[in-house]
Amino acid sequence: MVHARFAIGDIVRHRMFPFRGVIFDIDPEFDNTEEWYEAIPAEIRPRKDQPFYHLLAENEDTEYVAYVSEQNLLPDESGEPVRHPQVGDMFDWNADNGRYVVRDAIAH
Repeated sequence: MVHARFAIGDIVRHRMFPFRGVIFDIDPEFDNTEEWYEAIPAEIRPRKDQPFYHLLAENEDTEYVAYVSEQNLLPDESGEPVRHPQVGDMFDWNADNGRYVVRDAIAH
């Protein structure tokens, strides 16, 4: 059984690329298209048998949704909220612990 290292509401950053985001969903293993997977260069392509995370992501220039393997994520230690415009639809910010809490209206 695979256990996810990160949880919904955690803020993470990519190990190799300059972006960060808040986790809004987790797949226990790869659950995207083969075309998406094969588009990743072979030398950095992640294993499929690990959790993959859906992020409301941001980089210096823009905000977007990202799909990232666990092996490529690190905790974001900045303590700063994510500026993605959809964050407020899903989460409330908890400044005391620097993470997001799922809004009651969408929790299931």
